[in-house]
Amino acid sequence: MKAISVKNIEVDYYTIKEEKEAKGILKKFKKQKFTALHNVSFDVEKGTVIGIIGSNGSGKSTLLKTIANIFEPDKGKINLYGNTINLLSLGTGFDPELSGYENIFLSGMLLGFSKKLIESKLKSIIDFSELGKFIYNPVKTYSSGMYSKLAFSIMAILDADILLIDEVLSVGDIHFQEKSYNKMLELINDKKRTVLIVSHSTAMIEQLCEKVIWLDQGTIRKIGNTHDIINEYRKYARSLTKLS
Repeated sequence: MKAISVKNIEVDYYTIKEEKEAKGILKKFKKQKFTALHNVSFDVEKGTVIGIIGSNGSGKSTLLKTIANIFEPDKGKINLYGNTINLLSLGTGFDPELSGYENIFLSGMLLGFSKKLIESKLKSIIDFSELGKFIYNPVKTYSSGMYSKLAFSIMAILDADILLIDEVLSVGDIHFQEKSYNKMLELINDKKRTVLIVSHSTAMIEQLCEKVIWLDQGTIRKIGNTHDIINEYRKYARSLTKLS
């Protein structure tokens, strides 16, 4: 049974470039298009754990945010088959002016959970985050580690059918890294849940994932068995290092 279907996705970014005359006088603005994802297609079966790898700028985070409906694709379609979805990504989903406490409700309700359900899980979220009295401080005052703790806690306790994880399991102190990793294993072992993980840690991808999607400059280079794809990716990375 499919949990996610991505068909011919394209996502474009636009930037404004200033064009000046020889004397440095501003002549005009020119809009430039950058294609972050091009013709990306794949299916994910329910209950599987998929790793997404690639160099910086290859489109990994853009892909997760598009699946999570934060970005709307310029072309193509995504079908989640009615599944609830949760994106765990630093810099996404919190209002910096609100407290951590308030952001728990904001994030939960944006994910489609009722206020009553969030209230029933509130203590568990706060306890897991280990933020103590800082839970009542504005999120804009949080360190990246504190932000990560709160984001992971919300995702782990208000768990959805599909989890999208973007480079956050390595953030925070060693104790919380181990705690979040063990919680992640617990969530993954529930075969009803589908997980997509973006990480530069190929060792983590090998430990957690059944299959891997290798993105390269916005397109899928390969999809396949984790061991085979990771080995090929490492060889590719080493060849680039030698060239530089």
